[in-house]
Amino acid sequence: MINIRATTKLSSKGQVVIPEAIRENLRLKTGDVFLVYGKDDTIVFKASPQPSEDEFEAVFSSLSGFAKKAKLKPADITNAISKVRGRK
Repeated sequence: MINIRATTKLSSKGQVVIPEAIRENLRLKTGDVFLVYGKDDTIVFKASPQPSEDEFEAVFSSLSGFAKKAKLKPADITNAISKVRGRK
């Protein structure tokens, strides 16, 4: 892949168009997901491929096994999330 520089504008709706040459070079498709980082005057878009169903199932199974071994109940998880979010 080659490095390409281009300019784009922010729309009134907060949308940014990724120039065609960059989309083609990076093989981006409609619906691709990006992580967006912002610091000072810099914005970075990082393509973030979605996990496959098999990858998701593997993580879910692993976490389910951990929860069972720890004897966690659904209410324990809900309470922990509320605590982290600052709710009681």
